[in-house]
Amino acid sequence: MTTQPLLAAETGSDFARLSRRINQAGLLDRRPGYYALRIGVVTALFAAAWTLFGLVGDSWATLFVAVLLAVLFGQIALLSHDLAHRQVFRTRRPSEVAGRLAGNLGIGMSYGWWMDKHTRHHANPNHEELDPDVDPDVLVWSKDQARASRGIPRFIGRYQAYLFFPLLTLEGLNLHWSGVRAVLKPGLKRRGLEAGLLFAHFALYLGAVFLVLSPVKALVFIAVHQGLWGVYMGSIFAPNHKGMPTLTGNKRPDFLRRQVLTSRNVRGGWFVDTAMGGLNYQIEHHLFPSMPTPHLRRAQPIVRDYCAEIGVPYHETGLVDSYAQALRHLHEAGSPLRR
Repeated sequence: MTTQPLLAAETGSDFARLSRRINQAGLLDRRPGYYALRIGVVTALFAAAWTLFGLVGDSWATLFVAVLLAVLFGQIALLSHDLAHRQVFRTRRPSEVAGRLAGNLGIGMSYGWWMDKHTRHHANPNHEELDPDVDPDVLVWSKDQARASRGIPRFIGRYQAYLFFPLLTLEGLNLHWSGVRAVLKPGLKRRGLEAGLLFAHFALYLGAVFLVLSPVKALVFIAVHQGLWGVYMGSIFAPNHKGMPTLTGNKRPDFLRRQVLTSRNVRGGWFVDTAMGGLNYQIEHHLFPSMPTPHLRRAQPIVRDYCAEIGVPYHETGLVDSYAQALRHLHEAGSPLRR
């Protein structure tokens, strides 16, 4: 895929004209009823899953509950994402309160740490120096990163396409550890509150698991739950940008092109929409981060047609092909390490 369109950026009114069309369609209006229902359903299922865990007791059958909880942890993470973008509430305070309850207390992921990281990603998607999501901390995302890599990225980078999904089993633990690191050092907003909620989650989670299950079953339960949650989270976010053009240095096209050309949409029906929390409409989400999830599907044809009008490539594909594209990119990025 060529990166030439990224260099042919125009400044001015392209995004403003698109924004007017989106506003006229009412797609930035809040959807309180939708979010009340969604939060209610996810919360009820979360409570039911833990109740079922207690009722099943010290049995290997609790591994089925671990699978259910992995999915529910992912859905709560998606709700935290929407709260961080103020898709649910217009103002900051209720968004932060709900976000910390869902993220820190609910699933053990620091809301403040994640929001800071994700905000920087949105500002500079796929920029090798500015987007934290393409930092070469474990994987390398370009040939230049591969050539400059040392340590773990250099070791893993040779065969990272084959190791990608196995490595995702560690992503849940990585999210926990990143939150712990964030609250242990100065700089995080409301650090004490974040730390208290985060460690309350760990105490309740580990207390429940080791109180109900024998030590061996408890460790297997944690491995299955955390591993599948990590795979689910990675499977939601991997198709969105991996394998799309990357930016370096001062290559910064205008806002519309920066968001569209580095993002990929994933086609699918209601199941894909629900499983990915609307992030399969990644282009629309990046252009309008505060747009409520149910409006993203309606915005897609407007954005796609507008991109065709102004000659900006708009990339969308199926779910399986999106993973194939991401893995091919990873394999190609690691090629200098195999020579």
